[in-house]
Parts: sequence; structure tokens; C-alpha cells
Amino acid sequence: MGSEKRRSDRLMLTIPLIVEGTDARGHPFRDDARTISLNRNGARIHTARPLRVSQTISVTNLICHREASFCVVGPVAPITEKGGEWGVEYASPNDNIWGIQFPPVSAAEGSESTALLECRECHSVVLMRLSLVEVEVLETSGILSKPCAYCERATPWGFTEKQVAMSGPAEEENMMAQAQASARGAEQRKHRRIALQLPVRVRDYYGGSEVARTENVSKGGFCFVSERHYHVGGGVLVVCPYNPAAEIIEIRARIVRQREVEGTNRKIYGVRYDQAGV
Repeated sequence: MGSEKRRSDRLMLTIPLIVEGTDARGHPFRDDARTISLNRNGARIHTARPLRVSQTISVTNLICHREASFCVVGPVAPITEKGGEWGVEYASPNDNIWGIQFPPVSAAEGSESTALLECRECHSVVLMRLSLVEVEVLETSGILSKPCAYCERATPWGFTEKQVAMSGPAEEENMMAQAQASARGAEQRKHRRIALQLPVRVRDYYGGSEVARTENVSKGGFCFVSERHYHVGGGVLVVCPYNPAAEIIEIRARIVRQREVEGTNRKIYGVRYDQAGV
């Protein structure tokens, strides 16, 4: 029901905007922008200027000339030469600059979703309440910036990669362990790894891009070595094999694991193609 509710709250509308704020160097900016979709919490907007996660911007609706402050939640599409797409939400939940009245939310439905998230730095696991905008950012870029009580600052969070222990009978735990081992074996048989070095381009949602080489490949993804830092669960766009002289077809994928290369500052990253494809 959660995904259905998010779709019903999201309106695909293009509204011209003016976005104002301060860049990383402290210089004020005023840019044209537009909405791609909007909901009761905020919007997905396109702007030529890269924004910063957690920064506050002023957004003006050029149709009805209403203005409000928004917080940048995160990217919802990789940055290109034409700009990027960002999830933003109202700084004040009572604001509404769209001139649209959304249907009231019943107490049973609630206005927020919850998800089990893991801090990518201290690896604590917390059940968090998420706004509709945060859900969209998490489902695309794979990472949210949220305060961590243990790190005592804002850190990157993603869907938990841990197997959280649930209390239950020992025989039930053994059954679950056997089922998981069987599933892993089936997955390995389904996607046989081949030791093959291919040039690959990896592009994240924050404007970072690099050309690296695979360590091995399979139908479901590949492993590559990099000195850059990627968060497990983070979304990326990949081209494998990469040939700059050929037509570029990017595939949506996700970083699913990492392992340090001993004695170096490099890591081996595992990449899995998204089932949704491009």
C-alpha cells in the first residue's frame, strides 16, 4: 500500500521556478528551474546548478508567485552537463506554493513511511520515519543524509545490509539459515562469474565519474577496483564495457559490497544491475 500511496500523492507537473541560495563558496545564486513532479512534502526539481544535500534554498513558483524555503534532501538522478534532478521538501510542513490542495491523510494511513536504515559509518541500524521525498531519494540514489545519534553528526544512511537477528526457536533459525544458503547457491549458479578485465565507466548521483577496469563479470553485474569511495547501497549508472567511440548506453546499478585491497588505498566494489534496467 505504501508504494501505491506514494504514486497517488505524486503529481507529474512542470512548473517554472526560480531557485535562490548560496553556493559552497558563499556566493549567492538565482537560477531558473522547473518541477518534474510534486507532492504534499515537496517536489522533484531540475536545475542546471548542482545543489548540496541539506542546504536550504528559496523556491518561487512563477505561475502563482508563491515562495517558500525548501531543504535539499538529495539527488534523484545523476548530474549531467544539462544539470541534475533533486528531491526537495518544505522547511515548514505548513507551506504550499503549488496552489494545489492534496487530500487529507487519515490517521490510519499516516503521512510518512518507515524504513530500516543503516548508518554507513558506524553501521548502527535504526527504524526511521521518512517523508515521501526522502523515500524517492533513497529509492534512486540509495543514500540519505540523516543525523546519527552514535556518530553525533549527519552521516550517510542506506537500506540495511545486515541480517538483523530476530528471536525465535532454534529450529526456525536453522531453517532460515539453510534457506538463505540455498538461495545464495542458486544465485551463484544463475550468474556465473568470469575473470575478465574490461574498461567500465561508473557514474554516481553526485556528479562523480570514473573509468576503471572490472575484476570479474557476470550477467548480473561485475566487480571493479577503485580509489574512490562508494557507499554500499548507493545507486550508480554504468557502461560495461566502456568504449568512448561507441554509443553510450548507461545501465542503472547499485553498489552491493566492498572490500579493501590490503596495503593500498583501493577497494574492490561489487556492482549489481538493477532489475528495472535503464
